[in-house]
Amino acid sequence: MPDNSYLEHIGQIRKNTDAFFKQSEDSPLTPAQKQSFEGLDNFPINEKLNLHLKLHRNEHPEEVIILATKGDERTYLRYGHIEFSLDGKDNRLTVFKPPEDQYLFIPFKDKTSGTESYGGGRYIELEALPDGMYKIDFNLAYLPYCAFNDIYSCTLVPSENFLEVRIPAGQMNFSH
Repeated sequence: MPDNSYLEHIGQIRKNTDAFFKQSEDSPLTPAQKQSFEGLDNFPINEKLNLHLKLHRNEHPEEVIILATKGDERTYLRYGHIEFSLDGKDNRLTVFKPPEDQYLFIPFKDKTSGTESYGGGRYIELEALPDGMYKIDFNLAYLPYCAFNDIYSCTLVPSENFLEVRIPAGQMNFSH
């Protein structure tokens, strides 16, 4: 039985995101795109993809350079990884952290990339939980700004974060 408060919570986040995209000066949409924008397309909410996982931290996080869509380089720390099973397959995703920031994120591609979701992949942020675990909610997976407007340069997904399963959750392709 679905948890209505969870469904409402994700629904509200999606509504707020749509309002931001339509109205904010900081929206990645062009003024012309905003005119016809009626909301982002999302996969149906899938509570099974709201995961609470252990973050396997790297004892000495390695600094890595990851290219972005316009050829610029971004520096991150390879902070650790998460592991989860889906559709009978074990999966592992590397968690990255900007050196000067506290947030942790996972850029990833899955079997929906390039068809149902953006070919360049999606991002998801981790939320620390009081019990030491981390919330990784794929229902909150989002498209990088370069999926909406080519003035942006976005971190490319490293090959270590290409999944061999579908993650049918979060934002879908954006149709201009």
